[in-house]
Amino acid sequence: MSQDTEHVQCLIIGSGPAGYTAAIYAARADLKPVLYTGMLAGGQLTQTTEVENFPGYPNGVQGPEMMEQFQKQAERFGTDIRFGYVSSVDFSSLPHKVVVDEVKTIFADTVIISTGASAKWLGLESEQKYNGFGVSACAVCDGFFFKNQDVAIVGAGDTAAEEATYLAKLCRKVYMIVRRSEFRASKAMVSRVQNTHNIEILYSTETQEIVGDGQSVTGVRVKNNQTNEEQTLPVTGFFVAIGHHPNTDIFKGWIDTDEVGYILTKPGTTQTNIEGVFACGDAQDKVFRQAVTAAGTGCMAALEAERYLAAKESLVEG
Repeated sequence: MSQDTEHVQCLIIGSGPAGYTAAIYAARADLKPVLYTGMLAGGQLTQTTEVENFPGYPNGVQGPEMMEQFQKQAERFGTDIRFGYVSSVDFSSLPHKVVVDEVKTIFADTVIISTGASAKWLGLESEQKYNGFGVSACAVCDGFFFKNQDVAIVGAGDTAAEEATYLAKLCRKVYMIVRRSEFRASKAMVSRVQNTHNIEILYSTETQEIVGDGQSVTGVRVKNNQTNEEQTLPVTGFFVAIGHHPNTDIFKGWIDTDEVGYILTKPGTTQTNIEGVFACGDAQDKVFRQAVTAAGTGCMAALEAERYLAAKESLVEG
C-alpha cells in the first residue's frame, strides 16, 4: 500500500478515558491498535482541573495529568497513537474505509468510536475565562468542591433538574436559572426541584456575566427578561446544564443514533448497527458521562473487537 493508504486490524477514533482504555486492552490482545486522538487529545478531561472520583487516585489528580498517564500506559503496550482527526468514513464494505486529515486512507478490520461529546456553553467570554475555576458543565464531577457554598446552575431540562437536586445535597443554596417561564423537564423532575428547600428557581432569567476576582468565581450577574431587572447572585460556583452534543456528526448516514446524535448500541454491548464497528464512552452514553464509565465501555469495545476478529479468523481457518 502507498504512504497515503494503510491497513490496520483495529482503529480507535478519539482519545479520552474510553479511547485510551480500549487501546490498552486492544494492544494487550495483540490487535496492534492505531489511535487517532482527534483535535482535543485526551478529550474533555484535559480541560478539567482536579479529578477526585476516579478510583486509584486517593489524593485526586489533575485531568491533563491523568490523560497523560492513560496515554503512556496505552503506548507501553504498543498502541500507535497519532495526532489527527477523521474527516470521513465509508462503512459500506469490509474492511472499513476511514479517511484521516482528508489525505490518508485507512482500511480497518475493526473500528472503535470514542469521539466523546462536547458540553454546550452559553457563549460568554467570562464563562470560558473561569472554566475550571468555578465554572463547570458537570455537577457530579465538580459539585464536591463547592460543599456548603452557594452555587448557581443554568438549564431547564431533566439533566439540569437532576444536577440541581444533586448540588442541593452538597451546597448551602442552589440558584436555578431558567430562561423561560417554565421548565422543559418532566413533571416528576420539576416536582423534585420545587420540593427541595434550598433550591431557589429564577424563571424568565438569563445569565449576563460570570463575575470573579481573576482567580475564581465570586458571583453571577443575571437579568429578568420580562422586567429587565438585573441582580448579582453571590455564588462561588456556576454550573452549565444546557446539554451536550455528541461528536458523531461524521458518522451520520452510517451509524444509527438517537435524535440528538448519541450512537445507539445493542443492549449490553458496544456493537453498533455496522459489523465490526463499536462505540464507547460519551459518544454513546448520554446518561452517566463519567470518566470511569467511559473507561469501562472502552474495555468492553476492545474485548468485543478482539472476539469479533477471532470469530472471523476461525471461520477462515475452518
